[in-house]
Amino acid sequence: MTVYDYEVNTIQGRQETLARYKGKVLLIVNTATKCGLAPQFHGLQKLHEKYADKGLAIVGFPSNQFMHQEPGDNEEVASACELNFGVTFPLYAKIDVNGKTAHPLYRFLKKESPGLLGSGSIKWNFTKFLVDREGRVVKRFAPTVAPEKLESAIEDLL
Repeated sequence: MTVYDYEVNTIQGRQETLARYKGKVLLIVNTATKCGLAPQFHGLQKLHEKYADKGLAIVGFPSNQFMHQEPGDNEEVASACELNFGVTFPLYAKIDVNGKTAHPLYRFLKKESPGLLGSGSIKWNFTKFLVDREGRVVKRFAPTVAPEKLESAIEDLL
């Protein structure tokens, strides 16, 4: 399986698969607008603006699992991302990334690229997964890794 096999809901509520990104490099990020790391939205947006035409797609998956830092509904999340951070890259519906209710996509991402010491969980908001053009998970980046620090890894895949 690849990330393209997973069904997700857009933030507007439409169901689709990630197959729409076939042939692109993906950066998949779990997000939260009330998190102390939320300024990373600006860095993610800059990456989107710089590399989208070269084949990068950044996709955000809001999650409320870490200290309830994404309390709003999907519409509120979309509005906050656009108004507060200028986000134009695709956002998807809120999901769980850990536990029994974790979205199947995140179960796959964690299996393909475990965390530090083989951890099977997401530690915090803004964990980033870099996926190659064939839909394979290449690398996982910790929440504290700033988006601009990913440029060389992204360029290698583009």
